[in-house]
Amino acid sequence: MELTTKSVVVFDYGFGNVRSAERALARAGANVEITRDFDKAMNADGLLVPGVGAFAACMKGLTEARGDWIIDRRLSGGRPVMGICVGMQILFARGIEHGVETEGLGEWPGSVEPLQAEVVPHMGWNTVEAPGDSELFAGLDADARYYFVHSYAVHDWTLEIHNPTMTAPRVTFSTHGKPFVAAVENGALWATQFHPEKSGDAGAQLLTNWIGTL
Repeated sequence: MELTTKSVVVFDYGFGNVRSAERALARAGANVEITRDFDKAMNADGLLVPGVGAFAACMKGLTEARGDWIIDRRLSGGRPVMGICVGMQILFARGIEHGVETEGLGEWPGSVEPLQAEVVPHMGWNTVEAPGDSELFAGLDADARYYFVHSYAVHDWTLEIHNPTMTAPRVTFSTHGKPFVAAVENGALWATQFHPEKSGDAGAQLLTNWIGTL
């Protein structure tokens, strides 16, 4: 039986390393297109939302490109979405930069706040602590390292599951000064604070794992 190549749209809203993400996803076996076209973003097997720069600027660019509506509609239908770096941060309720609070997409509660560390930004390779049942980190060694570039993060995971039939999100942490959320797997919505497209073989395996769930 021939396997169908999965289609992934890298959402191009003006913020993110779209070309490096495209190359990494293609190497992982996906049929990739960079676009902000509404229908293509809605109909792809997977939607990847990159993000670099300031939280407020990314939110502005995303909403102007109708990305907020696309993400919400895809998730309402159980269609996979993955956020990377600031593309992960904007999934939370709010971002606080230089004392200014900006509303996020609110898919998860919590605030993106300045890292609590002596050295900021957190730039370079670091390990993570993933749950044992993680699908995103399946097949990856506990000492695998991933590439981070950020000055803000979510330090406290606050989402509570009140419905016993719902699966609790899998939350992965890393530490730079204080522990922070490095990745989340929550139904159709996955995200990483680090850049898998810049994380060598470990990042390639991680993207392959995501594509394998589409």
